[in-house]
This record gives sequence, C-alpha cells and structure tokens, in this order.
Amino acid sequence: MKNISTFQMILLVVFGALLLGGIFVMSTYSSGKKGNGAVGKVVIWGTLPSQSFRTALGDISQQNQEMKEVSYVYKNPTEFDSILTTAIASGDGPDLILIPQTHLASLRSVLTPIPYTSFSQRNFLNAFADVATVYLSSRGSYGIPLLVDPLVLYYNRTLLSSESIARPPRTWDELSGLVPLFTKKIATGELSQVLIPLGTYNNVHDATAILSTLFMQAGVPIVKRTSSGEVRGALLNASGVSNTTGTSNSAGVEVLGFYTQFADPTKTTYNWNSTLPNSQQMFLAGNAALYIGYASEAKFFTQANPNLSFDVTSVPQSSVSKIKTVYAKVYAFSLPHGSRNIRGAVTVASALSNASPESIIAKATGLTPVLRSLLSSRPSSPTESTAYSAAIMSRTWLSPSKATTGSIFSGMISQVNAGQLSIPDALTRAEQAITATLQ
Repeated sequence: MKNISTFQMILLVVFGALLLGGIFVMSTYSSGKKGNGAVGKVVIWGTLPSQSFRTALGDISQQNQEMKEVSYVYKNPTEFDSILTTAIASGDGPDLILIPQTHLASLRSVLTPIPYTSFSQRNFLNAFADVATVYLSSRGSYGIPLLVDPLVLYYNRTLLSSESIARPPRTWDELSGLVPLFTKKIATGELSQVLIPLGTYNNVHDATAILSTLFMQAGVPIVKRTSSGEVRGALLNASGVSNTTGTSNSAGVEVLGFYTQFADPTKTTYNWNSTLPNSQQMFLAGNAALYIGYASEAKFFTQANPNLSFDVTSVPQSSVSKIKTVYAKVYAFSLPHGSRNIRGAVTVASALSNASPESIIAKATGLTPVLRSLLSSRPSSPTESTAYSAAIMSRTWLSPSKATTGSIFSGMISQVNAGQLSIPDALTRAEQAITATLQ
C-alpha cells in the first residue's frame, strides 16, 4: 500500500506541475531548442503501425531535442493486453502506452488515472471532442487523448453515376430504398454486386463499429452505469421496452431487425450473405456501391486499387431521431503501473498532445486529431474534412476487449440469421454477456 500511495503522490505532483491550465502546456517544451534533458528515455508501447508513428516521432524530435530518446514499439492488438500485464508483472513494462478505448476496460486495473485535482474534468471536456469522455471515471482520466478514427461512408462514384444517383444516401431509409437498384445476380443466383455489405458479422469489416453506430443513433446506450457504479449491458431493457404493454418493440429490437434484414432472402432489402467475400475486399473490387469503414481506410483503398473511383461522406443517420452520431475509435496515452520514468512519460504524453505534434502524428498515421482547437479548422482535403466532421459528432462506449465484443456480437447476429433465437432473446443474451464480461 505504501508503494501505491507514493506512486500516486508522485504522479499528482507531476501532473499538477505539467497540466496547470488544463491544456497540457509544458514549461519545458520549446520548439526548435535543445532542452535540459528532463524527458530522458521513454519507451511507448502501442497498437498503431510502427513506421507511421516512428516517422512522426522523428519529425517531432527535429523540433524538440528532448524527444530524441523517445521510442515507440508496436505490439499486436490481439495480444496487447496479455503482453502488457505479463511485462508489468515481471518489471519489464513500458513507460507509456498508446491504445484505443477497446483496450480500456480490460486494462484499467493496471493503469493509473490522472486525478481531477491535476487536470479537471471541465478542462478535459473543453480540450477534447466528446468521444474522448470514455476515458473519464470517478477517479480521474485514464488517458490523455491523441487521435480519433471515426466511421465514414465510402461510395463508388462509378456505380452510383451508372444508376443516375446524384449523391449517396443521407438516411437509412434512403439507403434501404436503393437496394433493388444495385443488387445483381449471376445465372446461378449468387450475388455478384451489392449496394452495401450489412446483415452478417464475420464477413462484414468493422461490423461491431457499424452495429454500435446503429444502436447509439437509436438512443441505445449499449452499456450503462448503475447507481452503485456497476457497468452493465443495455441493449434491450434500457432501450425502451414498454412497461405498460410488455411488448419488445424497443429501439434495440428495431436496430437488430434493421441490420439483419440485409441478409434475409425473404426481404426486399436482401443483398448480402455469409458466403460472400469480406466486405472491404468486395468494395475494393468495385462490387459494392457503398461501404462503411473507418476514415483511416481511405489510404488503403487508394494504394490497393488506384483505379477505384471512390469518395467519402458521412454515415447515414436516422430520418426520425434527433441524435446524429457515429462510432469511432479514440486513441489515448495511458500510464501503466511500473513505469520507470514517470516524469518523462507524463512530459512526453503532454507534449505530443499539443496541437502541433498532434497534427504531425495525425498526418503520418492517417487518423484525425481529437483536440477541439484542431477540429474547428477543416482541412481542404474532402476525405479529411469528412473525417473531421465525423470526429466531432462521434461517440463510443466502454466495451470489453475487441475479441470478446466480437464474439458476443457475432453470436447475436448468427443466432438471429439462423432462426435459432428471436431478436429480443438474442439481445438479452448479448446484454447479459456484456455485463458478465465487464464485471
């Protein structure tokens, strides 16, 4: 207990000195000047690709010599949690980590939160887009946000213009009405062209993110915190089941029914099934008119198929709901237990979260800044401008690990598609699984 108390006291003093004013302005940070060696050696572990992040660090260290000893080590996202906890236990952990919120729930026990006495919740909210609030807790902030990667709608310009469609759909109702126009079959009855890959799980790239978007747009929180502080699943019971009639025509039921209809051969919206290629590859090959994916995927499409004529726009929204949002991943620096250079780690996280370094990192990685001051000025690039707009309206949720959430959502979708469970029963099971995992 004494060690923990000392560790937290050191952190409190450091953050109190470095985060005064709430926007991580560092007195030791001076662009283009060699510092006094206050940073020292800082090792960052993260799930972003090595080359892009190291390139950004190299550019930043040219401006600030104190960053010369900062290094970045890529770790496989699927193994990150186990690798980190094992390293911390053996005393070989990093000084700082850079992770998306999908790792937060499983790693919170080995992370040290930033106390609000050092960096207030109000200053956090003023500095960062709303999506970053997932890192806030009753104990403080579990991360210093850096980047966000929101979902956007990709569309094949050639396919849309071939059907005299002047613009991509802006609402889900518009999108549904276009399905028959774009669905093509070969002589054997197999689908050869589709409007949009939706309805299944395993071959829909980013299916968890798409489902999360639909739930949040419908006002379904996915998880909620009880009065006792517990985080529980909230896909069905918290989403509007009638207390008077007992019916299950809730927002959650409507969302799952809407999503799975695209894989139901009995529906007019049928245009996808589990035998088709991965949705990202389907769009890349020019056989899908629309594709929902992360904004960072634009670089992949451009490089993988230079002949693909595509553009991006906002993900469709509900035509009746006032809630306009989209799911996003948000990356943040977090301080793991056992950091051997606490002051240096805090200094680096603070420095890299300033506007200029954050812009450099965003450009190198293809992701979007999370600072409101940067998001308020839209870039000229149509793709980046769309990503900035999406980042501002984006939201997320405190989910279990990516693998666990994927297993829960995959089971929910497959059981409905196979007729094994009704939609309300599938939602109930998924809700219970989320609760059990988070607790």
